[in-house]
Amino acid sequence: MCGIVGYTGFEEAGNIIIEGLKRLEYRGYDSAGVAVNGNDGISMVKTRGKVEVLESKVRENGGLSGHSGIGHTRWATHGQPSDVNAHPHMSESGKFAVVHNGIIENYAELRSELSSKGITFLSETDTEVIVALLEYYYDGNIKKAFMKTVSRLQGSYALGILCADAPGSVFLAKNKSPLIIGIGAGDNYFASDITAFMSYTRNVIDLEDGEFAELKPDEIKVFDCLGRKIEKEERRITWDVSAAEKNGFEHFMLKEIYEQPNALKQTIEPRIKGGRVVLDDIELNLKDINRIVVTACGSAYHAGYAGKYIIEKLCRINTEVELASEIRYRDFVMDEHTLVIVISQSGETADTIAAMKECKGHGAKVFAICNVVGSTVAKLADYVLYTWAGPEIAVATTKGYTTQLAAMTLFAVWGASQLGMINEETEREQTDELLRLPAVAQRTLDLNTSVMELAAKYHEMKSLFFIGRNLDYCVALEGSLKLKEISYIHSEAYAAGELKHGTIALIEPGRLVIALCCYNRLFEKTMSNIEQVKARGANVLAVADVENKKVISEADEALLIPKVNEFFFPILEIIPLQLFAYYVAKENGCDIDKPKNLAKSVTVE
Repeated sequence: MCGIVGYTGFEEAGNIIIEGLKRLEYRGYDSAGVAVNGNDGISMVKTRGKVEVLESKVRENGGLSGHSGIGHTRWATHGQPSDVNAHPHMSESGKFAVVHNGIIENYAELRSELSSKGITFLSETDTEVIVALLEYYYDGNIKKAFMKTVSRLQGSYALGILCADAPGSVFLAKNKSPLIIGIGAGDNYFASDITAFMSYTRNVIDLEDGEFAELKPDEIKVFDCLGRKIEKEERRITWDVSAAEKNGFEHFMLKEIYEQPNALKQTIEPRIKGGRVVLDDIELNLKDINRIVVTACGSAYHAGYAGKYIIEKLCRINTEVELASEIRYRDFVMDEHTLVIVISQSGETADTIAAMKECKGHGAKVFAICNVVGSTVAKLADYVLYTWAGPEIAVATTKGYTTQLAAMTLFAVWGASQLGMINEETEREQTDELLRLPAVAQRTLDLNTSVMELAAKYHEMKSLFFIGRNLDYCVALEGSLKLKEISYIHSEAYAAGELKHGTIALIEPGRLVIALCCYNRLFEKTMSNIEQVKARGANVLAVADVENKKVISEADEALLIPKVNEFFFPILEIIPLQLFAYYVAKENGCDIDKPKNLAKSVTVE
């Protein structure tokens, strides 16, 4: 969930690593550190707090000299945030230093074993056992010690390791946690995310689980779990490095909200040809499928929830939605006639990966919707539909969610056509509407210039509710999550019909209720719910299409979207709610791109 970066070459490693850590700040963290291997061995600086605090501390210490190094931004899992628990961790003799993403599940057993051999531990972390093992097994052969160490580790890890006896080398290992190598000219890099080194190189190598590597300035060696050298294919990153910059926006989140029209265009346009949805390389016959299970976490789960309604309506296949963190522990009934759709922006979400492995073990086919080419989810899936949304830096997803929902809608229209549930004329109408979505998304942004005033009015509220029915309810879940994750204001999303079953007891004068009213088939029922909460003194902020004059007159305020096909409005409906969450958080002085306790890619369970 945190970030790691490393370098070996002819430049001062410390400067490059700190710049790389700055590019990884969006992932979420509470401490940071850097270690450099120089002529006098390994030197290290680490601290609780932000990378700018680390940078100041490095300057105060007179800098770090050396041409190979590792760095880390830590999000605490074992032990509270502190200078001692921050990474890197160094072995007792100073021979080894390590940075680690992931969780070592058997660390307590290893720590007890090593303590009985007289080894002293300084931190509360699981990571410190790694350097202790390295030093324990080291007899002058680094590769041998490395292999013995990783063979003892259970759990997930992406490791970057320095050895004082090899000042020009950095050692890596990967298991169930993202790690990528950057290939330079006379220097080489590694990181948990490409953005850390993209200003230096776009040529990369993906490490697979169980592989490890040694990087030198002019050489990269990759080995399998048995220590046999293997050849790896290079690939080139094609998106522009400017996509990972703010480009004049105050925050990445705001930039990414405004990138949604273009992101939707990238997702939708290449898949529509001659009035039909064409999913190249997807050789899936839905006639063999009698059940669909959608699984994901967080916002991706909400996209899947909305997708369920659309798939069932268009394809007439029974569709269920399950949290990935729960499905892996259920005694689930599925077989070769079950299609599992997994959704993950990063493609490295630990619970989602575990869930898809579990489902594949039951014989189900797996269809992935993902943004990152070469990610673990993409590699494990039988079929992949990439969203092509470009990098998303803010922790709170915006364009990631809308493009996932667009991909689910494309799948539903494609499936309905394949199954004969819609004719060519209907498919053309729907694809024409899909092609309009980027422009209509831009119109949605233009319609909601008053959202800043609404945020200023309501930013001091302590608790509020989102209500909606059917697809509106799915979007309410995501709108509520957006608000609470970046503004820290308590909010709950309820299916509007459930108000009378208990929740209405919490409605009191001045309480804000955000009512989503874009699903026209149930509009009158939603209006009834609005009247019920207003009768108890609630303020109602409605989200409706511009032609809905009744709700605009009944609500206290309204956020608006253009009128579109009933299956496509959820993609637009979330946009003003993203803006509302953003401006409320800004009014409250929150760290919008890096909300507390959260990380961009959840790579641990």
